[in-house]
Amino acid sequence: MATIEDFLKLDIRVGVVVEVQDFPEARKPAYKLTIDFGPSIGQKRSSAQITRHYKKEELLGKKVLAVVNFPPRQIGPFVSEVLTLGVPDENNEVVLVVPENKEAVIGGKLF
Repeated sequence: MATIEDFLKLDIRVGVVVEVQDFPEARKPAYKLTIDFGPSIGQKRSSAQITRHYKKEELLGKKVLAVVNFPPRQIGPFVSEVLTLGVPDENNEVVLVVPENKEAVIGGKLF
């Protein structure tokens, strides 16, 4: 069972998607995202298997939540620096976890 101390080790932040690219080398359809987490963290890159529900154009400017303190992970030729958070839909396709209120601050930490 996880403890509150385990949860507190995770650094989950609000970021805004500033760039979206296709990721044709991925095993499953995915995008390469560049996400801005504000001045203290900066821009980080993430691979996300979200092509089923999201078009590239609608992702630009979208606020997302991501774990920013995991080590980078090599995904084919791409290095993913953060884990963008999502949950499954009824077909096990990824739906992004996003702040409900547009007032959520870029770089804000989940608590």
